[in-house]
Amino acid sequence: MKGTGITLRDVTVAYDRRPAVHHVEGAFEPGSLTAVVGPNGAGKSTLLKAIVGALKPVSGVVDRAGLRSRDLGYLPQAAEIDRSFPLTVADTVLLGAWRRTGALRGVDQATGKQAREALSAVGLEGFGRRAVGALSAGQFQRVLFARLLLQDAAVILLDEPFTAIDARTTRDLLDLVHRWHNEGRTVITVLHDFEQVRAHCPQALLLAREQIAWGNTDTVLAPANLLRARAMAENWDENAAICEQPAGTAA
Repeated sequence: MKGTGITLRDVTVAYDRRPAVHHVEGAFEPGSLTAVVGPNGAGKSTLLKAIVGALKPVSGVVDRAGLRSRDLGYLPQAAEIDRSFPLTVADTVLLGAWRRTGALRGVDQATGKQAREALSAVGLEGFGRRAVGALSAGQFQRVLFARLLLQDAAVILLDEPFTAIDARTTRDLLDLVHRWHNEGRTVITVLHDFEQVRAHCPQALLLAREQIAWGNTDTVLAPANLLRARAMAENWDENAAICEQPAGTAA
């Protein structure tokens, strides 16, 4: 599958009229693997939500190049996912096929087989009947990656996918990230570990509520850029006024 590029044109996103990330300009090229990095509160998760359409920019444009919602595979932070709902592992993985099967159609044999293959690919063969609430954090993250495999999206967005999981699970899931990249999908992931970014992501976007640098990872993570991002984080004004929305910039 070939990925599709996403272009950001002077994008500003806000919560309660306060800027969370502003004036982001650039493109995630088709088939690229990009890490979105920056200090805590830098707007990384906010930007991903704007890209998938969960948040509407107050100014600027997110150009998804004709992508439909089914073409975007989005994994939010673990803290945003409710595991108390009584679903089995198989049920959770099959949600990845919901946009194809719909609410009224049953799961056919081919889709069921794909779900089992996805579980096998993440190292959870035979886990289908277990309740998701009984899984460890690492096992549950594997389930969510299996769901993404079943979704088969052209663009995959991951928000801190390796937080609070063990090293082996991280290695296994990074292998899947590379698999998606090698298949030509566009992958965008929020990460905190700079060494992980340098080792696995050819491209990076450094944010500190505004764009510091975007491009080749080694260039983006240059000491001067990291120092500037840190300095901006230390001087954030939580009461900053929202940027005015120019005419004709509705998303």
